[in-house]
Amino acid sequence: MFLRAIGRPLLAKVKQTTGIVGLDVVPNARAVLIDLYSKTLKEIQAVPEDEGYRKSVESFTRHRLNVCKEEEDWEVIEKRLGCGQVEELIEEARDELTLIGKMIEWDPWGVPDDYECEVIENDAPIPKHVPQHRPGPLPEEFYKTLEGLLAESKTEIPAASSSDPQLKE
Repeated sequence: MFLRAIGRPLLAKVKQTTGIVGLDVVPNARAVLIDLYSKTLKEIQAVPEDEGYRKSVESFTRHRLNVCKEEEDWEVIEKRLGCGQVEELIEEARDELTLIGKMIEWDPWGVPDDYECEVIENDAPIPKHVPQHRPGPLPEEFYKTLEGLLAESKTEIPAASSSDPQLKE
């Protein structure tokens, strides 16, 4: 018992470098992450419950917090989360805490129901150097999967193929 309590921290792998310029190794990264994720979950409570931003932040933060509590080794945390190094996760968590404060200040969910946004339509041609980000056709497998799912739920959809245009021009 004594050897486990003392020996485990001494035998733990020590990260020498992150390999990222300007991002130093955090020796107690797990503890820092647990603290930041706990603060994030506390701060996000100020956002209305039904807002997508709050639901999203709570979801991924709880998941990451649970992984950090379950695992003690930084390598295992990095592998299970699959979102980069623990030092990068610390930066992301700090940024999220900053963003939560700004979102609360900006109050984007406080738009009145009767608010009308002015839509400006401009028929001017788009210059050739500006990307238009038009998605390509969906693969045939998508339609096969969709048809299979809809057949299970006994819902009909109009016939579609990957050659159908995705955007109306």
